[in-house]
Amino acid sequence: MVRVGVVGATGYTGVELLRLLLAHPEAEPAVVTSRGNAGERLDALFPNLRGQCDLVFQEPDPAALGECDVVFFATPHGVAHAMAAELLKRGTRVIDLSADFRIKDAQVWEHWYNQPHGAPELLGEAVYGLPELNRAQIPEARLVAVPGCYPTAVTLGFLPLLEQQLVDPLRLVADAKSGVSGAGRKAQVGSLLCEASENFKAYGVAGHRHLPEILQTLSLAARSVPQLTFVPHLVPMIRGILATLYATLAHVEVDLQSVYEQRYRDEPCVDVLPAGSQPETRSVRGTNLCRLAVHRPGGADTAVVVSVIDNLVKGASGQAIQNMNLMFGLPETRGLEAIAVLP
Repeated sequence: MVRVGVVGATGYTGVELLRLLLAHPEAEPAVVTSRGNAGERLDALFPNLRGQCDLVFQEPDPAALGECDVVFFATPHGVAHAMAAELLKRGTRVIDLSADFRIKDAQVWEHWYNQPHGAPELLGEAVYGLPELNRAQIPEARLVAVPGCYPTAVTLGFLPLLEQQLVDPLRLVADAKSGVSGAGRKAQVGSLLCEASENFKAYGVAGHRHLPEILQTLSLAARSVPQLTFVPHLVPMIRGILATLYATLAHVEVDLQSVYEQRYRDEPCVDVLPAGSQPETRSVRGTNLCRLAVHRPGGADTAVVVSVIDNLVKGASGQAIQNMNLMFGLPETRGLEAIAVLP
């Protein structure tokens, strides 16, 4: 049994992480922390967990967390910097759901997250936790940086094209839409019902903090620095991401359907749909799946890939558990076998 701690368990990714961990047959949530809710029962804040555990929020304490086999950070950016090194010294492995260790260049991170990087000495060993790309490195990792939600959907969509050098890496476009839960649980005007409902808007058009993360990962696949136009949008739904990706083909005779089916043939958390299909966000709601479809409209030189994920599961907490399973020698999909909820 893997003894688990969760730091920052009061947000949407935190409660989703606990929902999945409490149903995991080989994980034991032992410590949940929150400075603002210390002393409060977990199920008092999240009634969906009533009857599942008797955990009480406590102040973050490295000694208590250090008794765990692994600690998840579901915290705002910058928090894991302060505690990760201490936990690693105690022999506890760390899985960080924030952006603290995703970007390898500390100066780039500081530019996009508007604060000094608190643990640059750990960036070299942090493994980017996209199993479909870094599965070989994850089992031995002490520190895993879970990819962001947009980067997961976009990267999985583009990978096959870039790995086989089938497209021009300087002409990539990602048009992505996310549900409101992607903005987190904190109070802010843009997430209010009257603001988000019956509305659809782009944001971060001039530059979004997920862009350098996506480019860093795609550069490994392309073996060069690509150019990507990335435009995120907010749509009036709670959870889900749909990314429509565009790339100019270098070889128009290629069988794109076969390329994607072969690339993801052995990936348990990526589902390539039959030719002509259209993925829907509701088809992955509550699951750790990324569903993909690839098209070439009119037989022209543009590849169009549609990628859907649940931003709270494959885009965050589910992918974190997928990494935990790999780190502890468990079946990769253990605790992640749920079927999507419809309607």
